[in-house]
Amino acid sequence: MNHLKLSCITSIMLGVRDLKASLEFYRDKLGLKVKMQEAQLALLDAGPITLGLSLGHVRLAPQVNGATEIVFQVENVRAARQGLIERGVAFMNEPRQVTPTEWAVHFRDPDGHLLSIFGLGGAA
Repeated sequence: MNHLKLSCITSIMLGVRDLKASLEFYRDKLGLKVKMQEAQLALLDAGPITLGLSLGHVRLAPQVNGATEIVFQVENVRAARQGLIERGVAFMNEPRQVTPTEWAVHFRDPDGHLLSIFGLGGAA
């Protein structure tokens, strides 16, 4: 019997209400590069994963955001947080230790999707 093995996630698609506002957030504040953009969809380079922002996906669900979290790896959580604050990103909490060596801090995109940065804590 042939066993199907799903071993690699290539893309994450997020339903968004306002593609322009979401692009401004992910491109201008988070610094992701746009790979492709159409009227209903934008694809962003997020390292080995493509992040899709889709107006069409909003029609597929009763609510836009849910019990999901997208985690961005950074070298230093405190330094990355400060850089994002300077770009206008509002954080939900202070950085906190989540493993013996790594820290995390949470924020939301314009549609309320839960995002976080994760990495070494850095100096207080």
